[in-house]
Amino acid sequence: MHSEPPCSMLNCFFCTMNEPEPSVRRAKLSQCFKEMPLRDDQEHVLVLSGLWNISMAQPDDPEFPALGIFECMAKLIHRGIIDQNWLLRGQNIYIPYYAAHIIGSYTMDNPQFAEKAVKSGVILPLMELLRGKMSWVEQRVAVRALGHLASHEKTFEAVVVHEVEVISLAMEIASNCLEVVYKEFVGIKARKRPKYHCDLLTRGVGELELQSRKAEEWASQLQCWSLYLLNCFASKERCLNLICNTEFLHNLCGMWGGLVNLTSPAGIGLLRTLCSSKTGRENVANSRQVMESICNVSRSSDDWQNMAIDCLLLLLKDPETRYGVIDIAASSLVDLVELRSLGESKMVGETISQTLLQDYYKIKFGFLKLKSQEAEKALEELWELRVENIKRDKLMSEQDMKERQVLVGKLKKQGNQKFWTGKIEKACKIYSKALELCPLNFRKERIVLYSNRAQCYLLLKNPAAAISDTTRALCLSGTVSPHSKSLWRRSQAYDMKGLAKESLMDCLMFINSRIKSEHTRRVRIPYYAARMINKQMNATWLFANAKSKLCIKKEKTVDEYESKGEYQLQEMMDAKNMGFPDMPTIVEDAKVEKRWKKR
Repeated sequence: MHSEPPCSMLNCFFCTMNEPEPSVRRAKLSQCFKEMPLRDDQEHVLVLSGLWNISMAQPDDPEFPALGIFECMAKLIHRGIIDQNWLLRGQNIYIPYYAAHIIGSYTMDNPQFAEKAVKSGVILPLMELLRGKMSWVEQRVAVRALGHLASHEKTFEAVVVHEVEVISLAMEIASNCLEVVYKEFVGIKARKRPKYHCDLLTRGVGELELQSRKAEEWASQLQCWSLYLLNCFASKERCLNLICNTEFLHNLCGMWGGLVNLTSPAGIGLLRTLCSSKTGRENVANSRQVMESICNVSRSSDDWQNMAIDCLLLLLKDPETRYGVIDIAASSLVDLVELRSLGESKMVGETISQTLLQDYYKIKFGFLKLKSQEAEKALEELWELRVENIKRDKLMSEQDMKERQVLVGKLKKQGNQKFWTGKIEKACKIYSKALELCPLNFRKERIVLYSNRAQCYLLLKNPAAAISDTTRALCLSGTVSPHSKSLWRRSQAYDMKGLAKESLMDCLMFINSRIKSEHTRRVRIPYYAARMINKQMNATWLFANAKSKLCIKKEKTVDEYESKGEYQLQEMMDAKNMGFPDMPTIVEDAKVEKRWKKR
């Protein structure tokens, strides 16, 4: 057997990790963290790659934070920013990214580690990365780490020292990061992509397709973590006038959050936080575009539907914003009044009804008049549904109920006959009459009638009415097993209105409901649904707007984007005509673990 030759390096990190005596090991590790920023060692990247793995796997282990890892990482980032020659030597280009990622991982859920990190001076180096002193890749981990520090009560004040700049930069990154990532990576030829970005994205083993997919994921994370950082300030009502910039509020409506970041507040989540404050409510209520976007999300299959409903309820409960908002939101909210539960929220429809009708007598009989006749009509319909019809049904005998059920069944058949003979308008009127007569507790019959009438509205090119009826059918059917035909019809209606995201979410839910159904789970996905998904996926692609904007800029020969940093990393690399050796790959990471075990 061949024994491995002894390590000749002084204070070798890998040797130290296998020191059997705990006290000696801790002393050596502490010395390693002190000396690492001062030494020029090509194994630094291997060490940081290993530390990154440990910080991700064991973020609550107090050993490294207690021995000076935060101060070490802060100094490494600082050296990378001020010493360009060192940064471009060997594999040092990867060090600031790993260092910032390690800080963020340890401070994510641990307030004690966050306090130690702040005392170790991590804020200023992270701020330099946030300013764009390197690239969007380092911005991603810097904004993540700052967001975690801002989320803890005791370290929030350390971030507040730079609050105006932090908020301005986070807003700018959230608004522009997709364009930057597309322009600097996704939208350029493979051979021109920065090699160290490719290696970081794929751990050195990925092809072009994986690079693009990971870049899309990281761009989404960069936007989401910027929103999270802003949310930390908004929840404490700091710099709300700056965050409530009209243009930025408009941008928020399009910040979906991405399917890979389900814990992100997304744009709608930040709007929900803003609506918890008086200043935020005033600014949100004053933008019709923002209000209409929130209404669209409130009647969709979006994961953040409940946040959109919360926004509208907060605005309606404030006397200062109520009457401006009710003109816009009443029609959308009335469609949701029979929604029983949504996630952890119970009695959602009842809460909406009470909020909308709290001063209905003043509107109907008093001096209070709304600007929108459509809103007044919606409130009148709500009163009829939730008050008058409930009284009517209570007075009905069991015999009357049976007769009504028979009559409604006959009307539904008549409507179906008119529909299949092409008399769509007459069919629509018959379905409407059946809905007026149908008792409220006949939920199945009402689901079908609403959905059938929605199909009529689709053929009559009235997508707004189709969305209203399908939403009502879906509220009656519930979120556990939604009415699949209504999902598909609402997806079509949203498509007619050009609302690609809402159409896509409904179509995905439609397919999901078919898969779960006993009758259709073995049936292939319908061609028409697959075609709709393909269309909306292209329309909602993360970089769709960035690509179109870049094409317009090229046509107008507008100057290219310039980073705000003191130097632009890509220009430095081009000027020196330098190529970097491969970063630590998955194979090399395995070697790191092997060295720790052997030594």
